[in-house]
Amino acid sequence: MQESYSLSGISILTSGSFLEKSSIKINQSEIQDIGTVSDKDIKVKGEAYLYPAIINVHDHFRGNYLPKVGPKEGTFYLNWSYWDNDLKSAPVYEEREKNTVEDLYALSMYKNIFAGVVTVNDHYPHNKNNKYVTKMPIRVVTDYTLVHAISSLSLNWGDPIEVEHKKAIDNNFPFITHCAEGFDKETQAAVKTLEKVKCLDDHDVLVHCIGFSDEDIKKVQKVGATIVWCPGSNMYMFNVTCKIRKILEAKINVCIGTDSTHSGTANILEEIRWAREVYKRMYHEEISPETLFKLVTINPARAFRMQHKIGSIEIGKLADLLLIKPGDKDPYNAIVNLQMEDIELLTCNGNPVYGAREYEELFKLRDVEYTKIKVRNRDKLIIGDPVRLMSRIRKAVGYKKTFDFIPLDD
Repeated sequence: MQESYSLSGISILTSGSFLEKSSIKINQSEIQDIGTVSDKDIKVKGEAYLYPAIINVHDHFRGNYLPKVGPKEGTFYLNWSYWDNDLKSAPVYEEREKNTVEDLYALSMYKNIFAGVVTVNDHYPHNKNNKYVTKMPIRVVTDYTLVHAISSLSLNWGDPIEVEHKKAIDNNFPFITHCAEGFDKETQAAVKTLEKVKCLDDHDVLVHCIGFSDEDIKKVQKVGATIVWCPGSNMYMFNVTCKIRKILEAKINVCIGTDSTHSGTANILEEIRWAREVYKRMYHEEISPETLFKLVTINPARAFRMQHKIGSIEIGKLADLLLIKPGDKDPYNAIVNLQMEDIELLTCNGNPVYGAREYEELFKLRDVEYTKIKVRNRDKLIIGDPVRLMSRIRKAVGYKKTFDFIPLDD
C-alpha cells in the first residue's frame, strides 16, 4: 500500500478558486481532501503554488531529438510530407538512429517531466510504442485510436479511418489524427473527408488544423471535436498557424501540444510562452494566462476523455500535482512564466517524479528510485537516472550531445 501524506503551507489553484496558505491530503493515488493534513505532513517552506500537473496532448516520442529540421530560409512547406522527407534525409536523423529506441523514449519522458508534465500522448501506433510507454513512471496515454493524417499521403499507422474511428466509439476513446496540416487541396479537405466517411464527431482530436476554413471551424464546433494547437511547429514549418482566435471564440475544446522537437519548441513550457507570443503577433492583443492554463490542463483532459480523473485539483481525482516557486503573485501568470528549475515538486498518482532536495523524504516514503541532480544550479531529485541516459547517448553518437529540454548541469 502506498503511504498517505499531506502538503501544507501552500496556495492551491483548484477548479473554482485560489486557496492561499492551505493544504492537500493524498491518500494513495488520489486527492483525499483539501484544507486538512494527515499524520505524515510535509510542511512547505516559503511561498509555493500548487496546480494540476500539465498535460501534453500531442508529442512524438521517437522524434524528440535536436537539431530541428525545417524548410530552407525564406520558404515554407506545402504540407507535412515535405518536412518528413527532409527529416529522413537529414544528418540528424542518421545520428538519432544510433541510439536505442528505449533511450529515445526515456529522453522524451524526461522532456515532459522537466516541464511539469505527467500525462502525455505519443502519437504513434500501439504495436510500436506500447512496450516502452507502459513501463514509464508517468502516464503516457494508451487508450486512444489513431490514423497518422487525413490524407492519401498518410503514413501507415493503424487501420483505415472508419475502422480506427469505430474502435474509438466502441471503447469511448479519443480518435487522434493530424488534420489539415498543409495547404494542398487534399490536405485542406480533411474535414470533408471525415464527414464523407461519417467520422466527424466528439471523439475526434484534430491536430494542427492550419488549413481550416471558417466553415471547417463551424463543423468541428457543431460536433464537439477537439483541436490541438501546436504554434511552435506550425510557425517553423509553415510560417502560419491555425485561426486560433476564431477557434477559441467558437468555444471549441482547444489544447496546446508540443509536437516533436525536430520541428517544435523544447517543451510544453516553451510552447505556452510561444503560443502567447504568436497570438499577440497575429491579433495585436493578449491571450489570457487563464486561457493558456486551461489549454494544458482541463481541456486536454477532456480531449482524452479523462476529465473525471485528471486536469484539475478536486477531491477524488488522481494526485497529479505540480508545485512551483512562483515568479508572479498572479497564479496564472506564474504558471505561464514557469521555468524548469522553479518546479518544487511534480507527482503522478501521488508519487514524486521530480522535485527539490527538500522533498527527499517523500521520494523515500513512496519508495521511488531517484537520482540527485543539479538543474541550473539548483539541487533537484528525479526519478530514474537521466545522467546515465545522457552518458549512453553521448557514447552512441560519439560526442558531448546536449538537449535544451534536458537541463542538467554538468
